[in-house]
Formats: sequence, C-alpha cells, structure tokens
Amino acid sequence: MSSGSASAELCLCCYRSRGKMRGEEERVVCCILSLILPIPPSALENPDSDIGLCGWILVLFSMLLTLVTLPISIWMCIKIVKEYERAIIFRLGRILRGGAKGPGLFFILPCTDSFINVDMRTITFDIPPQEVLTKDSVTVSVDGVVYYRVQNATLAVANITNADAATRLLAQTTLRNVLGTKNLAEILSDREEIAHSMQSTLDDATDDWGIKVERVEIKDVKLPLQLQRAMAAEAEASREARAKVIAAEGEMNASRALKEASLVIAESPSALQLRYLQTLNTIAAEKNSTIIFPLPLEMMQAFIKQ
Repeated sequence: MSSGSASAELCLCCYRSRGKMRGEEERVVCCILSLILPIPPSALENPDSDIGLCGWILVLFSMLLTLVTLPISIWMCIKIVKEYERAIIFRLGRILRGGAKGPGLFFILPCTDSFINVDMRTITFDIPPQEVLTKDSVTVSVDGVVYYRVQNATLAVANITNADAATRLLAQTTLRNVLGTKNLAEILSDREEIAHSMQSTLDDATDDWGIKVERVEIKDVKLPLQLQRAMAAEAEASREARAKVIAAEGEMNASRALKEASLVIAESPSALQLRYLQTLNTIAAEKNSTIIFPLPLEMMQAFIKQ
C-alpha cells in the first residue's frame, strides 16, 4: 500500500473517530501524525476502548525518552513481583489488557505506567465480639475468624477501594444477621451450620470484588452472668432429678432380688444357716472388735415360758 492510500485511510479514520466532521486543522494534524507515528487504526476508530490519539503520542514519547536515557532508564522499567503477588498495570489510568502480571519480571514505561501489587495469599482476621439478640430474645456475645484470599486481582483493584476493610465489615454484619435468626440452643449446638451459612453468604457477596472466602469459624459464645447461673442451676436440678430416679430404680431392683432370695431360703432351712455362717465369716475377716451374734427367737421364747 502506498503512502498516499495509507494517509487517506487514516484520514477516514479521523472522520469516524467522533462520529462527526472535524476541522481542517485537526484533519491535517491527524494525517501528519499518521505518517510519522505507527498508530494502529483501531485506536483511532475506537477511542473509548483505547487510550486514544493523545495517549498514543504520550506512550511513544515515553518510549523515545526511555531509549534516549538507556541504560539508566532500564532500572526504572524493570519490575519484579514475587510468587504470591500479582501486579495490575495502569497505562494513562487504564488497566492494560491481559489482566494481572506476574510472578516474575515485567516492564513498564516510566512516565505513563503505574502498577499496584496485590497479595494472593490467604488472609486471616478475627471478627470482633458482636452483641447479638437471638430469636428467643437472649443477648449473647459472639466472635469468630474468617479466612479469605484474592481470587481475581483485577476485580479486587478496580471494583472496590479497600477489599480487606470491606470484607471485615461485611463479616461483622453477616454474623449479626445470621445469629439473629437462631435460638440460643441452636447457636450453642449448631456452630458448624452457622459457619457454613456465613461462608456461603460472604462468598456470594464478595464475588464481584474478586474475593474468595475459604473458611469461617465461630470461636466463642459468651452468655450473660445471670443467664449462666440460671443455666447452671437448671443443669444441677436436672442432674439431681436423674440421680434420684436412678437411686429409686436401684432400690426397686434390690428389693426384687431380696424377694427372690427369701423365696429360695424359705424352700431350704439349711440355706439360712449357711448364709448366717457366711455373714459371720465376712465380719470376722474385717478385724472388728464387736461382733453381733443373733439368737433365734425360739430360744428366747423357751426362756420366757420358764
């Protein structure tokens, strides 16, 4: 393609760039720059999706300045990001196509580019104790811990000012909202279910921020002192009631066993004598100084008649 046809084509791009006819001076400047600068036609056709004509001029000027000041400028162009980091590069305020860069080496233009490092490691933070009114009107203090990481560095930089602070505030609000729908007994017994519900809610809410909530745990549930005393008294009374029931059942079983033993002894008179001798043997083995020696009532009746 000849230079005349190329300049004519780029002049047509100048006419289309804003959707209306430009002035003679602007068209002349555009044609001159199209001959001396390697600007792609897509940049002139879609100025809203690219950096535009002035942007390309500044970028090319920055490249020329970098080439002139070599090798000093090379130290300002080379950047390094670690394995657990990603770099978001802004060129004239726009994020470069291709998303996050790294890990390793990458190049920037000193005058037109800037970058932000994003840590991709898992971050842990404690949820401060939250005073929550449960569904059955009991005030409890609950705290927890949240594990999250940046899944999409571009969204974490472009869609929210401070992803860490926003996630912390959202975790506190979610904890209060979830516990407000639970009874005290459910909070004390269903901690895993509450943690899973919080994780799902936080993960859905932070998806547009490029955040992935990996785990949520409930650390401690603190009850008011009066409620602790009432629950302790209730538990003690319940234990005493169960102890009395167990003792009564033991007495009933013992009485049944004694009844059966008496029936067996009544069938054989010698069994009573053997039981008597066994009882004396047991008492003597304990080295007691006092031994109770029972006498049959028949012997006492004989002495009374005389």
